Amino acid sequence: MHKLNALIAGSTGYIGIQLIKLVVKHKNINIRYLCGNSSVGKKISFFDKSLVNKKLPKIIKFNKKYLKDVDIVFTALPNGEAQVISNHLEDRNVLIDLAADFRLKKSSDYLKWYNLKHKAIRNIKKSIYGLPEVTFKKVKKFDIISCPGCYPTSILLPLIPLIQKKMIYLNNIIIDSKSGYSGAGRGVHKKYKDKNLYESLSAYGVAFHRHNIEIEQEIKKHTKSKFNFTFTPHLSPMFRGILSTIYLDLKPGFSISKAYSLLKKFHKNNKFIKILNLNSLVSTNDVINTNNCYISICRSKYKNRVVILSALDNLIKGGAGQAIQNMNLKFGFNDYEGLRWKKFSFYCYYCQHVPLMN
Repeated sequence: MHKLNALIAGSTGYIGIQLIKLVVKHKNINIRYLCGNSSVGKKISFFDKSLVNKKLPKIIKFNKKYLKDVDIVFTALPNGEAQVISNHLEDRNVLIDLAADFRLKKSSDYLKWYNLKHKAIRNIKKSIYGLPEVTFKKVKKFDIISCPGCYPTSILLPLIPLIQKKMIYLNNIIIDSKSGYSGAGRGVHKKYKDKNLYESLSAYGVAFHRHNIEIEQEIKKHTKSKFNFTFTPHLSPMFRGILSTIYLDLKPGFSISKAYSLLKKFHKNNKFIKILNLNSLVSTNDVINTNNCYISICRSKYKNRVVILSALDNLIKGGAGQAIQNMNLKFGFNDYEGLRWKKFSFYCYYCQHVPLMN
């Protein structure tokens, strides 16, 4: 069987390692190059012992000449670096970015929210914001695919259907999201060294988290009405997982049962989305180490107010798994390819332990 060759840039971060662990299981993909900056010459098994018996190349420094040898370029790099790579893509290359380099469709928004000047403005129009359950019909047409952020993924999957059908008021959407500390990247231990990261819950980015503009941009695609929302993220004392709690007011004529039926209908063919029974409680433990997103809609003590719970694994469904989904859509591979698993182990080199293993 002919396999496509892939280059993974940013291979030693949390997302990069998780991506490697998925790609090595994909029957249609061969990992040709693993690229990094500070780890040149090392084996990837140095960072994750579960990869010790896999035949994988040693880590090398990225060079644009490698693009001639590969079909797919995965980038799990600091913001701005995938833009530079995009300016050197060969005709055969498909770039799948797991950072924010092509999520925003206005370079002015990118400058405002990321404090970086966009280095590949002409490529923005050539890219797609690839939320697979929403953009599955369009992905094939693009050679630059931007994977959504982990928080927006958990938020947009339940919100978009309700907004499209005008079921909810848009003037006061409240979103409270909690993520495992891996969502802050491998530098989280230094950044939060003065906080008890493993036993405390910390709010951050209140009102000004970068995912605000991403959520706003995507909501605008599905309504012409004015809207406002409040999004507050938190770092939780767990390694991986996201739970978003969304508070919504239903419009007159719409019941929680109708909202539930709409979510079931919208996602009935989306293999990785599970709409739970009404008023079901959701835990991150239900979804960690999988590409699934579990969504529940619950009653509140107020007649027209509902509470949506949305849980996913930030490293897989909110990261590497979503990248694999987009690749499978782009190349016509089986939806489950690379995403069938037993529970993954994830040895964390930076923590020196295996966090949250079942």
